[in-house]
Amino acid sequence: MDVSKKKELQALAVRIRMAALEAIHSLGSGHIGGALSICDVLAVLYGGEMRVDPANPQWPERDKLVCSKGHAGPGVYGTLAVKGFFPYEELKTLNRPGTRLPSHCDRNKTPGVDMTTGSLGQGTSLACGMAMGEKLRGRDSRVFLIVGDGESNEGQVWEAFSFAAAKKLDNLVVLLDWNKRQLDGWTEDVLSMGDYVEKFNAFGFDTVKVDGNDVEALQGALEHTRVGNGKPFAIVMDTVKGAGIKEVAETVMNHSLTVNDEQYTRWMAQLQSELDALEG
Repeated sequence: MDVSKKKELQALAVRIRMAALEAIHSLGSGHIGGALSICDVLAVLYGGEMRVDPANPQWPERDKLVCSKGHAGPGVYGTLAVKGFFPYEELKTLNRPGTRLPSHCDRNKTPGVDMTTGSLGQGTSLACGMAMGEKLRGRDSRVFLIVGDGESNEGQVWEAFSFAAAKKLDNLVVLLDWNKRQLDGWTEDVLSMGDYVEKFNAFGFDTVKVDGNDVEALQGALEHTRVGNGKPFAIVMDTVKGAGIKEVAETVMNHSLTVNDEQYTRWMAQLQSELDALEG
């Protein structure tokens, strides 16, 4: 990856973080930790890896994203707003009456959201079904699935992955957000899942582990998924929950936090400074 492309994707990730913060602050609180940890992969996906058209969100031939950890919706919404799927100012309607941006992702409400998610574990089955459907239709579209590490405690997740391998869904890319924290503690303390790379490989996946907050590493891993080899792909993203805002990342219980005016102003200024450095 050349330097200019890397800076472009890094800048997009910062803009997505700013947009997610905009949405969460408008409500006063929200699932900020897990939204921030996936901003880098969202930047890579929507910065060129995925085949999408903001002017035609329902384009049948598009690639699809399923954010199974649907509570990270502010990160997805921030991405869609920055990319022009809907007006940026609409972020300030997050989870308000009549909004198109509910607390969890909803395909019936939000332009650009491909699947309704939020009941943890179910998005994995839905993504596998979508990938199977694309193959049955003869399309070369790919399905990208973002799943949480705490979410992977759900048995349904691994049933879905067994199905994906059995059906040779090499148009499915699973992106595991290994940020090591879940709702009420560290994932290792709540329910350790062992080595994710070994587990995915045992389930029949083509697997790699990368720094999930490094756009260059993510891009390299995703390039490998473009040519199917008869296996679904898994990218274990070693991330930091709350990545991009130091104060959030250093708050242990950061699954959901309040964001007051003072914090918003300070954090937004920090992100703007980072963006200026990348685009200056």
